[in-house]
This record gives sequence, C-alpha cells and structure tokens, in this order.
Amino acid sequence: MKREMRILSCQLQVGKVLGSAFILTACLAGSMATNVFPQGQEASEYQVKAAFLYNFTKFVEWPPDTFREVSDPMTICVFGDDPFGPLLDDAVRGKSIGPHKMLIRRFQAAQSAKGCQIAFISASERKRLPPVITTLGGVGVLTVGETEGFAAMGGAINFVLEEGRVHFEVNVGAAERAGLKISSKLLSLAIIVKELNDGRKS
Repeated sequence: MKREMRILSCQLQVGKVLGSAFILTACLAGSMATNVFPQGQEASEYQVKAAFLYNFTKFVEWPPDTFREVSDPMTICVFGDDPFGPLLDDAVRGKSIGPHKMLIRRFQAAQSAKGCQIAFISASERKRLPPVITTLGGVGVLTVGETEGFAAMGGAINFVLEEGRVHFEVNVGAAERAGLKISSKLLSLAIIVKELNDGRKS
C-alpha cells in the first residue's frame, strides 16, 4: 500500500517527452506496486494523471449497491475531449479492483454517466462545468477534473499543477453527497477545498 501511494507525491519537472511539457523524475522507478510504468520510463503529465485515476479506486469506498453483479466492471469514464489517448487504457490494462475488472469509457454527454464509478471531466468542458457537475453529483460517481475552480464548484477531486508538481484538491462534502468515502490516507496528501456560496475556495 505504501509503495502504491508514492506516486501521489512524485515530483514533475519541466522537460519534453511525448509532446508534453512535463516529465516524471526518477522517483517512479519501483515506486508503484501496480507497475503502471516500466522501470526507468519517463512519464508525461497524462500518464501520471492516468496512474492517479487508477490508484484513486483503491482509496475510495463506493456505496454498497454500486455494483449489481460481482462481474460488473470498475469503470472510469472520460467526458469531453480525451487528453489521454491510449495512456489511460494502458494504465489499467489487465488490472482489477477486487473482483471488478477495470474498464475505460468515453462520452460527450454527462447524461451517459450511468455505470461510471469515476468521471474524469476534461478541461474542454470548462464552460459548462456547473451543469455537468450537477448532473453527475449524488449518483455514486467520483467526479475528477483538471480545471481551476472545479472542486470549489462541487467536483470531488481536481488535478492542479504547481511549480512542476501534480497535486490534487479534494472537496470532501461533494464526495459525501455522492455517497463516497475517501480514505484518510488519500486525504492526507490532498489540498482540502470547501464550497462557498460565492464560488471561492478556502
């Protein structure tokens, strides 16, 4: 478990790899028991975010009725323009969470969220975030974004880049409204965000 958590504090530094402005430093070597990245391989920003999404499934508890059948998959859905390409598929290929095999789906409409346990909302959706978050909120879906203010608007987790590092914000209230329980281990590494009436974060 400790090895799997190390990815959450790995530092990114400016560089050029796979067309991205970010590369993951040598902390990746041997850092994840999940083997998302081969040893010695540099990772792009979205490889790191893909690894985060997979590892979030290990530190979030969904409502008991989330899976109707034991054979139902653990599904990560991408809404809007897909910034991952094949990277997210690569990160979860052949992996399972308990009896649930990992599955990636892609949609353009938030109404398609049925069956999704995690909904990654792309930055392409920044202009319509409030209605998207409202549609997804409260249905047992962990909403994850990458847009400034996403968590303060009611999203559960938001990726942020600060000084070349990938961090994540967590809105605990939003997660609780969705019937989700986030592990204290994950929260200890997060920037906690509260919703305010004026939309600012504290």
